[in-house]
Amino acid sequence: MRLFWLFLILAVLVLVPFVLWGDQFAERFDVEKTNTWLMELGRAWAWLGGIGLLLSDLVLPIPGTVVMSALGYVYGPWLGGIFAVTGSMLSGILAYWLCWKLGRPAAEWIAGKEDLARGEALFGGKAGGWMVALSRWLPIMPEVIACLAGLVRMPCRRFLMALGCGSLPLGFTFATIGDWGHENPAVALVLSAGLPPLLWAVIGPAVMRRRAASVGDSRE
Repeated sequence: MRLFWLFLILAVLVLVPFVLWGDQFAERFDVEKTNTWLMELGRAWAWLGGIGLLLSDLVLPIPGTVVMSALGYVYGPWLGGIFAVTGSMLSGILAYWLCWKLGRPAAEWIAGKEDLARGEALFGGKAGGWMVALSRWLPIMPEVIACLAGLVRMPCRRFLMALGCGSLPLGFTFATIGDWGHENPAVALVLSAGLPPLLWAVIGPAVMRRRAASVGDSRE
């Protein structure tokens, strides 16, 4: 299936910066240094620095969860969580939009129109929402899945809802861990892994029903 090659190429493109500069960025943006850097920016500007880092994670090997926890360290679990979720959402939306607008010709050349149609069916169904929601807490996958969703033209409303289902628990969980002083990382992993599918299980069916209704109306 040529769609797999498209996925593989996206994964390689995301992995290259990690291979080249991963160690340097991991050292530069460890927990202590990231907390210190945002604190030096002050509460007036730390949110902008944190969101900027989360957006940069699209092309640079920046540890996003460390940035999210640093936002919680500076602002507390609620306000820090809002900024963390905002950064995660904007990062996913940017990847989706860029690939929707600029990547379609390359995607057709790599996967072919027939396999892209299969990808559209996949991301337009229930599986697409689950993949987007669950990908937010997996390494590498947030960028790859968001780009793939844009390339296969996943319905925008479904993408945003699924993205929110993954980003909300992830952002607030790691902001809370940051506020706790990074003493309970296991709790963050359990909650960030478990809440995205739970949220999508609640919201996903409603989104699918609305989409089915809108398709039915358009056919009448």
